[in-house]
Amino acid sequence: MPRLRSAMSNSLSAAFAAWRRLPWPLPAVLAWSLGWITWLAALRGGAGAPLALALAASLPVAPALAIEGVRRRLIAATGFPLSAVALGLTAPLPAWVWLVLLLPVLAAYPVRAWRDAPFFPTPWQALDGLDFVVGTPARVLDAGCGLGHGLAALRRLWPQAGLHGVEWSPLLAWASALRSRWDGTRAQVRRGDMWAASWAGYDLVYVFQRPESMARVFDKARRELSPAAWLVSLEFPVPGQAPWACLQGGRQRPLWIYRPASAANSDSTAGRQGR
Repeated sequence: MPRLRSAMSNSLSAAFAAWRRLPWPLPAVLAWSLGWITWLAALRGGAGAPLALALAASLPVAPALAIEGVRRRLIAATGFPLSAVALGLTAPLPAWVWLVLLLPVLAAYPVRAWRDAPFFPTPWQALDGLDFVVGTPARVLDAGCGLGHGLAALRRLWPQAGLHGVEWSPLLAWASALRSRWDGTRAQVRRGDMWAASWAGYDLVYVFQRPESMARVFDKARRELSPAAWLVSLEFPVPGQAPWACLQGGRQRPLWIYRPASAANSDSTAGRQGR
């Protein structure tokens, strides 16, 4: 069984990599075709129109998530439903069908994750220059790793580091684990709650969250990271906290760099001296 699981995992990883190498817009065309083939096959198999539409709209979601770029993913995932609406295929369908069509979206991005960051992938070169500031961390965590774009950007800087990712969405965690394999190495990605998982033991934690959650991120990092560890946030700063450094070159998004536990120790020392 372990060999079978390993062979299946390697086959899926190879198929995933081959899919990502296809030139645009071929992935979108194939995703749309999958939707229409599923629609016709379901109708010929005796399924009713509601079930056929639900299946046809759901199946292209998984390959669409493997495409680079948010806009392209949306184009690939919504091609069949939009064309079905344009052709009037959905006119006689009851309202509950549209609730069924939301299930793939909820599987990829569960409601509980909505209070954290929306799905924004890390641009390929967004972390360039970070290694010159923080050195060479041995263990790195991407908290809320999504599809693994941040892990890929981190690996560009530190190919020998132990890369880890945690993601609440089961579908995104699975896709990220498949995507984060490089020349015999891979990131350790697991499905879990980034707020409940311990950050202790990591030399650097990377986040691409939302402004409203940055204070919570900093508080967790201050409690759990060592004084020498780094917290790195793409685009959004921690309110009320001075960064160790901020990288922003040209049109690149700002990269905020902190040492939360070190700052906490400094505050504590200053408080003791004041007393």
